[in-house]
Amino acid sequence: MPDRKSATTTQSGVLRPDKLAKFVDLRRLPCATSLEPWVENYWQLQWTLPSGTSHSSSTLPHPACTLSVEHGWTREGVVEPVVVTGVLTRRFDVVLAESGWVFGVKFRPGGYASFTGTVARTLRDVSVAPPTPFRSETVAALAELGGHLDADHCRTVVDSALAPYARDVEPEYETVLGIIATMLRDRTLVRVAQVEQRCDIGTRRLQRLFERYVGATPKWVLGRYRIHDALSELDNGYSGPLADLAARYGWFDQAHFTREFTELVGMPPSAYQP
Repeated sequence: MPDRKSATTTQSGVLRPDKLAKFVDLRRLPCATSLEPWVENYWQLQWTLPSGTSHSSSTLPHPACTLSVEHGWTREGVVEPVVVTGVLTRRFDVVLAESGWVFGVKFRPGGYASFTGTVARTLRDVSVAPPTPFRSETVAALAELGGHLDADHCRTVVDSALAPYARDVEPEYETVLGIIATMLRDRTLVRVAQVEQRCDIGTRRLQRLFERYVGATPKWVLGRYRIHDALSELDNGYSGPLADLAARYGWFDQAHFTREFTELVGMPPSAYQP
């Protein structure tokens, strides 16, 4: 089992995080120790904007499901406050206005499927409210959370609500976490065949595990992590040649890097570059 505290996520995702921080208070909080095998962390967003103003926020997908409690804004087609969102294969955009509050549970890649016994592939690009794997009393307890409560109190409530669902960690889920940790730790891995060799796993088994637990293909996950790496460099002020940045993270040429970056981010890296 990899180090559960940091091994299964990147620190990237929010586009232009410095701009978001001007409008939104973002906090990340730890979960209970008993939930760490499945949960990466909790997070809370809270905002109050002047009347008539708004802020557009975009987030790149992580290979993880999220359970969230949302008050103050409504996603299209979602009317319940407690929502589970599967792995998103495209950029997630939201317009924030007036006031709102969200408390989220970010599961590890494969964590939600292991925790609830669901198949992650069925949730790809899907939001479900209320989340059916949880008992009605669990959903009701989560729905009572809101911006009138402090973040630490909300964390305690979520810990208590989710604790009864903890189970023995499945060996196949352990395998998925190990592969994810390897993808993150070794930036020289840019092709799935390299991952298979490094982790000593066959193509079909790797694909089956990712379909069952993660909900996206190994190729997609590896590509997203390398895009996150490049995005982090740009957010941290990288102003060097884009060809060098592309080569550093495994693209054969700048044209391929630019195309994939633009498809996911919505603009070429030259436009995103500070």
